[in-house]
Amino acid sequence: MAHFTKATSVKDWLNQRLAVEKVEKVMMSEYWIPKNINFLWAMGMVLVITFALLLVSGIFLLMYYQPNIQTAFDSVNYTIMREVEFGWLWRHVHGVAASVVFLVIYIHMFTGIYYGSYKKGREMIWISGMLLFVAFSAEAFSGYMLPWGQMSYWAGMVITNLFSGGSLHADGLVEWIRGDYVPAQAFLNRFFMLHVLLIPLAILGLIGLHFGALRIPHVNNQEGEEIDFDAEAKKYLDGDKAGSKVMRFANDFMSKDMMVVGIYLIFFFYLVFFHYDFAMDPVNFDPADGLKTPAHIYPEWYFLWSYEILRPFSTNVGLIAFAFAQVIFVLLPFLDRSPNTIPANRRGLFGIWFWAMLVDMIILTAMGKVPPSGIFSTIGLYAALTFIGLWIALPFITKMEKEV
Repeated sequence: MAHFTKATSVKDWLNQRLAVEKVEKVMMSEYWIPKNINFLWAMGMVLVITFALLLVSGIFLLMYYQPNIQTAFDSVNYTIMREVEFGWLWRHVHGVAASVVFLVIYIHMFTGIYYGSYKKGREMIWISGMLLFVAFSAEAFSGYMLPWGQMSYWAGMVITNLFSGGSLHADGLVEWIRGDYVPAQAFLNRFFMLHVLLIPLAILGLIGLHFGALRIPHVNNQEGEEIDFDAEAKKYLDGDKAGSKVMRFANDFMSKDMMVVGIYLIFFFYLVFFHYDFAMDPVNFDPADGLKTPAHIYPEWYFLWSYEILRPFSTNVGLIAFAFAQVIFVLLPFLDRSPNTIPANRRGLFGIWFWAMLVDMIILTAMGKVPPSGIFSTIGLYAALTFIGLWIALPFITKMEKEV
């Protein structure tokens, strides 16, 4: 049995039983961050704060939401919005956070690609981050079903139909997911359970994995410089803080994080109070009606790029292209064959690849919002082909890259 002494304080009592000082050192005061990084490295903390806003606002909404197809729509649009004091505020916070979190995720993701933060030794950071993206996507989709409006119903119908596998006609799988032939009470029950319990638990676990994966190789820096963290940390602890290339996570780097978070929250609450409507589709303010198909069905903006990859092709080809788009980002550490861990602007063809990919995804997002007809259909097709072509070309582009 471990040796325990008489505690001199509550902290000492806890430390003997939970090793709180060791945990605090590993996670905070002796977790070292490179000095040569910019504000984009604060996006992880911004995501944590946004997730916390989603959790808190979701708990308040859960107090009044009714997961029943007869009452769900009114519980959101009448009870919460009109009868509950400040219910409108919590709904706006939740709706805006659910949308803005994906903007921050995409910034965080493309920052990692630009600076090579997925390269050798940091693969698990990238993979755990992409698993978080998948979990947040599932959480957003399940939450979109809950207001039980027109777009909720029909988006659920379209997305679950994807599981039929086109010519495979796996209709039994679709019915199993829905719990019925069409989205109905069983469907709403299942997605309610996923949204409020199962997926949030998965997200919390993946956040722990993501943070844990950061602790061994440490975060990358904007110059791609290889830093001896042990030697630089010793400098710092010996008093040479100016000469050390690293700083403590707490409270040195965290103070910079909090400045970025403060600016972000000003932007966030500006949207909450003045432009919350961007996060709420007007079609979804009509109650769900299985007998009235909307003229144009589309997902939320953060799914439009992958939706547009599906749309231009025949059913089977479209499903293959869609599946390709869902998994290809996870494979990035293994497709990039370059030995260099430096910013994209110093990597020749890869820099062109990066900006081409970013612009192409913006075009796909724009085309996914409009009806697939005329010139929009043509642009969407070429943008989808470009996306696939860029990923196929990546291993060859990076293989030719000379070591810097």
